[in-house]
Amino acid sequence: MNASHVGVLPAVATLLALALAGCAGTNSGAFGSRSEPPPPAAAAIAPPPPNMNPSDFVGRWGSAAYHKETDRARTEVAARGTCNNPVTIGRGPGGGLVMPVADVPQPQEVRLKQGSDGKVYIGPEVSAPDQRDREIVTFDGRVLIMRYVDPEVAGRYGTSVFVRCGGSGAVASKRKAD
Repeated sequence: MNASHVGVLPAVATLLALALAGCAGTNSGAFGSRSEPPPPAAAAIAPPPPNMNPSDFVGRWGSAAYHKETDRARTEVAARGTCNNPVTIGRGPGGGLVMPVADVPQPQEVRLKQGSDGKVYIGPEVSAPDQRDREIVTFDGRVLIMRYVDPEVAGRYGTSVFVRCGGSGAVASKRKAD
């Protein structure tokens, strides 16, 4: 390489870098400039049914689980027995519920929501049913029974039974989610 080319290489490199930087900042093509496509819209999350309010779930709960429907009554009694070490369901800063979720060490904020199938779920803020959701099988203000949507998670955790601990608390009117 001769001496006359040495000064040209840095200039060419600089021009190339500027040209590439300019291309990275725009989406102009042969047919003029175009803007970035908008991000995909999040699916609308149906609100909870009118007969359920997140505040109905707030409180201290005894919990247990079963795998066979024939064990449901026995499991409700066992759940009452765990009120000395209750699960707490609270209100989240975003208006949801803060409660334990599968395979996560700390309670998470989740939403009470109605699914596209008409069933009621508790889970992350995405449309229902989602694999991370729990379907509310029944809820009467004193007893909450839920099962995980994901069959693998449901197989490990079973059907959850929560029984309200303490006095009458915030007892809701008789409700059933089917």
